[in-house]
Amino acid sequence: MGFMVADLWATSRLLVNYPEPYRSQILDYLFKPNFGASLHILKVEIGGDGQTTDGTEPSHMHYALDENYFRGYEWWLMKEAKKRNPNITLIGLPWSFPGWLGKGFDWPYVNLQLTAYYVVTWIVGAKRYHDLDIDYIGIWNERSYNANYIKILRKMLNYQGLQRVKIIASDNLWESISASMLLDAELFKVVDVIGAHYPGTHSAKDAKLTGKKLWSSEDFSTLNSDMGAGCWGRILNQNYINGYMTSTIAWNLVASYYEQLPYGRCGLMTAQEPWSGHYVVESPVWVSAHTTQFTQPGWYYLKTVGHLEKGGSYVALTDGLGNLTIIIETMSHKHSKCIRPFLPYFNVSQQFATFVLKGSFSEIPELQVWYTKLGKTSERFLFKQLDSLWLLDSDGSFTLSLHEDELFTLTTLTTGRKGSYPLPPKSQPFPSTYKDDFNVDYPFFSEAPNFADQTGVFEYFTNIEDPGEHHFTLRQVLNQRPITWAADASNTISIIGDYNWTNLTIKCDVYIETPDTGGVFIAGRVNKGGILIRSARGIFFWIFANGSYRVTGDLAGWIIYALGRVEVTAKKWYTLTLTIKVAGRRKKT
Repeated sequence: MGFMVADLWATSRLLVNYPEPYRSQILDYLFKPNFGASLHILKVEIGGDGQTTDGTEPSHMHYALDENYFRGYEWWLMKEAKKRNPNITLIGLPWSFPGWLGKGFDWPYVNLQLTAYYVVTWIVGAKRYHDLDIDYIGIWNERSYNANYIKILRKMLNYQGLQRVKIIASDNLWESISASMLLDAELFKVVDVIGAHYPGTHSAKDAKLTGKKLWSSEDFSTLNSDMGAGCWGRILNQNYINGYMTSTIAWNLVASYYEQLPYGRCGLMTAQEPWSGHYVVESPVWVSAHTTQFTQPGWYYLKTVGHLEKGGSYVALTDGLGNLTIIIETMSHKHSKCIRPFLPYFNVSQQFATFVLKGSFSEIPELQVWYTKLGKTSERFLFKQLDSLWLLDSDGSFTLSLHEDELFTLTTLTTGRKGSYPLPPKSQPFPSTYKDDFNVDYPFFSEAPNFADQTGVFEYFTNIEDPGEHHFTLRQVLNQRPITWAADASNTISIIGDYNWTNLTIKCDVYIETPDTGGVFIAGRVNKGGILIRSARGIFFWIFANGSYRVTGDLAGWIIYALGRVEVTAKKWYTLTLTIKVAGRRKKT
């Protein structure tokens, strides 16, 4: 068995910019064993230069002959996780792919060997440059799989001496991949784990027939309120009880992206203000702890798991060495709806539940008790240790009084702990005056702080030909459209700042690299990003290398407010200034 958790789709963008000690505290709450969420699994996106829900992540190979294993923040995140928990399981999965792999098509399976080579270089680079062992590799997130590609990927991994890297497929629905595996002996052999997304606690008949490990390889995706915590508590138990899934991976790890982007605050905790240092350890962290602090990958579920008579469920696990952990949840329908799929109605009411420990477990003298109650502030407890249960006089039997929206963990392990740090600084809006000259000689990260790329990839670039004020720059580096996962915009764009700003001035030095057809814009009041970036509205001020300018009301350039001629050419620096003011209200006549 295993558990949790994913970091994907450009959702940790703002975390890297947090000042210490807050950044380390956030990482401790997520990864440090017996402290907070104590995660067993970290699943990362293999950056492919395309929009993957809340932004783009850079590829390690933008172009055919390009290799760089220091872009983006996923390498850093995996190392920080491993530093805290050397046993954490690492998973990589591509969403988008760099355009050159498609040979002109928006499709990663044009040349199967080439795509397999690209993915294997990422695994080899993780080891060579960061000493990271990737444990599992996925195929293509929530998109088509190709059986021949999976077989070639396995052969190439083996050829590189990476027999220990396992394959998980297909990070989509149960149906197609399970049926294919039952019909294709070679495919059956090379797929180690069947991973499905948002399975609603159920798995398909064919998936169970394969006898392979079944995982909910992406789940949760729900606002991290107590409702999200209820969803998480319910599915952590019931994914196994109803669907035999031995791992459940939450999207996403930490909400470290601008909240107005799609699925704002759908992380286990919230850390979206590097400028203030403010973060919130939300209730899903403590719901995770009920399972993760008292089990480990390699533990076994007992056969005696199931639903309680008046609603709720229980699971029991052992390490096979005498330890026992029982996790009970009574999440109500009203307070445990996940974002998807639809949750059919069920009832939970107050009940007494009696458990009897038999066999070798009957000799357990004492169980530690950890308790969570979600809901009203007055009754709310998060991961509180209660008095332990003494079992010697009761023939291994005990009775619990259960109410709705509760979690109990009963365990022989005495290592559980509710970690804490002093409260972080208060929440603050993005600074109202902000500037960046990108003047960093050896940047630790390839991306400038607080910029969140939404189409294209912007990287620090030292302009050696210019010793003057434009020596240090931020440069958009893609020269072709990636193999997309979402609807990337036609123009590259990175966002920064506060969504609520209305009166503002933006000033930026810009340089067009492409003669005749190139162009550049600055913009304010941009109203959306992520998977919705194509339809972003706002005020956009453009200049073009052909000697024209425009002001438009949208990124696509359909809504034109002004246009004209201007002396502009490529390969020259210009300063653009855009001032946006709310017009005074006109009196009604």
